[in-house]
Amino acid sequence: MADVPFSCQCGEMKGTLHGATPSSGNHLRCYCSACRAAVLYTTGKDVEDRGVELYQTTPDKISFQQGQNNLEVFSFTPERLLRFRASCCGVQMFTTLAKPKIAMAAIMTDLLHDKTAIGPIASQSFIPQADGTSKHSSILRLFGGTIWRALVARVTGRWKQTPFFDIETGKPIKAVYVPTSEERKSLPL
Repeated sequence: MADVPFSCQCGEMKGTLHGATPSSGNHLRCYCSACRAAVLYTTGKDVEDRGVELYQTTPDKISFQQGQNNLEVFSFTPERLLRFRASCCGVQMFTTLAKPKIAMAAIMTDLLHDKTAIGPIASQSFIPQADGTSKHSSILRLFGGTIWRALVARVTGRWKQTPFFDIETGKPIKAVYVPTSEERKSLPL
């Protein structure tokens, strides 16, 4: 198991992804419109048909050594997914579910200083099909692994070890910003 450093684009925020291995999380590529919209919203760059590369694990595997106070939270659907970005440079860094008791956190893999510990992409979600539908690859790894890791974190109490939520209130560490309809107008939602 490797501890892999990560940082935002400008380096103001620094942290560590602990115990990273191909089996302790899921290295995936997501093609959903919400992931694409989040990257476009935070960077101004559209990933188009390339998808977004993430590593899903549990929040207790993520710690900050510098700049955690720079985290901002936004969401297109606050009751489902929360997205955390760096206020210093604007880059999206993490995605979590809206409830801390369901322990899931995904880190944008391009922020990792070395991706070798997480292995190659093991699954893909919302892969666009010619007929306009989408499908998933390695669905058991994609969903089963996430559910299993969240269940273990819940049973062991590790879900409480999160840099993203105030466990006493169950709320994110900062107020969730919901982009206005004007801001969302150019996004592929």
